[in-house]
Amino acid sequence: MHNKIKQFFKNDYKQYFKSNILFFCALFSIILNGLLLRIFTVNNGFELKPLLGDFALILFLLSFMYLIKPKKRIIYIVIISVFCSAICIINSMYYTFYSSFASVSLIATSFQISDVGDAVVQNVLQIKDFFFLWQPIFILVIHNLLKNKPYYKIKKEKSDIKFKGTIFSSLILLILLTVLLNPVEIGRFFQLWNREFSVSKFGVYLYQTSDIVSSIKPKVSIIFGYDNAIKNVNDFYENKSSNLKENKYTNILKDRNVIMIHAESIQQFTMGLKFNGEELTPNLNKLANNGLNFTNFYAQVGVGTSSDTEFTISTSLLPVSSGTVAISYWNREFITMQKLLKDKSYYTFSMHGNNGDFWNRNNFHKTLGYDELYDKKYYEIDEEIGLGLSDKSFFRQSTNMIKEISLNNKKYFGTLIMLTNHTPFDKIEEYGNFPVSGKKSNGDEVPYMEGTTLGNYFKAVHYADAAIGEFIESLDKQGLLENTVIVIYGDHDARLYKKDYERLYNYDFETDTIISQDDDNYIDVDYYSYELNRKVPFIIYTKDGIVNEEVNTVMGMYDVLPTLGNMLGINSKYALGNDIFNLKDNIVVFPNGNWLSNKVYFNNQKREYLSLSNEPISKIYIDENCKLAETYVSVSNDFITYDYINHINEIQLVR
Repeated sequence: MHNKIKQFFKNDYKQYFKSNILFFCALFSIILNGLLLRIFTVNNGFELKPLLGDFALILFLLSFMYLIKPKKRIIYIVIISVFCSAICIINSMYYTFYSSFASVSLIATSFQISDVGDAVVQNVLQIKDFFFLWQPIFILVIHNLLKNKPYYKIKKEKSDIKFKGTIFSSLILLILLTVLLNPVEIGRFFQLWNREFSVSKFGVYLYQTSDIVSSIKPKVSIIFGYDNAIKNVNDFYENKSSNLKENKYTNILKDRNVIMIHAESIQQFTMGLKFNGEELTPNLNKLANNGLNFTNFYAQVGVGTSSDTEFTISTSLLPVSSGTVAISYWNREFITMQKLLKDKSYYTFSMHGNNGDFWNRNNFHKTLGYDELYDKKYYEIDEEIGLGLSDKSFFRQSTNMIKEISLNNKKYFGTLIMLTNHTPFDKIEEYGNFPVSGKKSNGDEVPYMEGTTLGNYFKAVHYADAAIGEFIESLDKQGLLENTVIVIYGDHDARLYKKDYERLYNYDFETDTIISQDDDNYIDVDYYSYELNRKVPFIIYTKDGIVNEEVNTVMGMYDVLPTLGNMLGINSKYALGNDIFNLKDNIVVFPNGNWLSNKVYFNNQKREYLSLSNEPISKIYIDENCKLAETYVSVSNDFITYDYINHINEIQLVR
């Protein structure tokens, strides 16, 4: 067979190319789209490995056209073209918002877009996303030019040879790609928890194929990979040090009521800003100065954004690498802060002025251990800003509900999920009149951040801060602060572009311009400064001031349950995180495999790091933390996917 293919290409290659114009146009145009996507995202369009990956897969897919009658092949080619263009468009949009690539397991999640449609259109969908449509249009134009020519009169007897030859060429390219890859890269192709790395090394089409397989895998490997996954989790927790060490904060908040404020999209850096001498977040600043203020606190969200935060804070596990827990794994069993407090006779509730089915909260919150979700139907929608009920109205009505809850329950734990400070930050007139302008040295006013996306975000943050201030004051007037802990956390960063910060940091008030990049005072918002700036507030406040300290140790959301839990007298033996007061150097692992300590920010995609310390960083330190980060991601995924708690319960029942 190989001799026939060799003879065919040797004698008839010119005729082969002439009779396969449509094939080659489709092949190279689809590959070009993949190349352009990588230029727009990971910026490695001309790297050999992803080109080989795209080439091999598209060759394989297009080879099947030879099994179809010549005049019908255009239908197959258009289907492949549209499918591949859709992959590029979706991933281009997705990367804009998440700095990652899409997964087919997120199809269920995509239905959440209906509630945030304005944000998608204004902040995600860009002109470049439509550019990929040129490819199927190009194919149809070529077909139109060729259809009246003898091009489609191809000898049927050679179709099988062309099919086998194309398949063979695809396999050769795939083998060549495999030879060029190292064992670590091959392993990551199948793990896929760092999608940016996968696309940059294998190409978007090969990545998407692997993703499809990985999305099906949990349904299949729940049987075949079960034992290995359970062993992986068992081994980890058997060797993990206990969170039960006592410290100065152990049981200090025991038996107090807990109100957690889920502060939508508020970032830590906003708390240090002033405009014309006026604090942007006076209420958060006051709470932070009179409570426990964690100044290096990071969200560990994946594509589930707010729902990932709710999950990680509640369980001390990481979000899943594929899909979201709230949508795909909400029916699993978890040890949560809510359930541990319920065991101590707490009534647990959540409140949100949005639809209960958003992020599947009607079901998801029951899984987390909430007794009741007070969603949109419990509220009078008397004032709307952005996506729904305004935060001020939400807090005002929630205070009355909490008062009622306090009369019927000795102890309670509640989470209030804010909404107004949500992208696209375009309700300027409704946020209130907080100027984000500035003044020259002579007193003349200059626009500074007015009219910018970041400036609008600041106005929204100021509104959210005011709403929190009114809520705390209202709780105090109702007598609800006396034995209560207020916990405030930003659920994730605002997902703003790096370019939005250039004006903030490099504005010249005297000239109303941006200073030159050559200026010594110019601040470059690069990858690392952007990532480090994504930290969010985490504040624990009590009216009596029993906890009052600034904590600079780097901390992630999976550290909340161990840290706050120790104060409340609860503990989960399945926590990934640590009580922040029991260690000197912590590691925050992100779902994409990046990790952060007080010494280093490690970029897992590029396998490079930024030192945050004046001390030399050893290779051993990097290697150990990289291994630990991979273990955290792997263990958490196995814990969730294979329903580890139910597995343990089944074993105990058998015994």
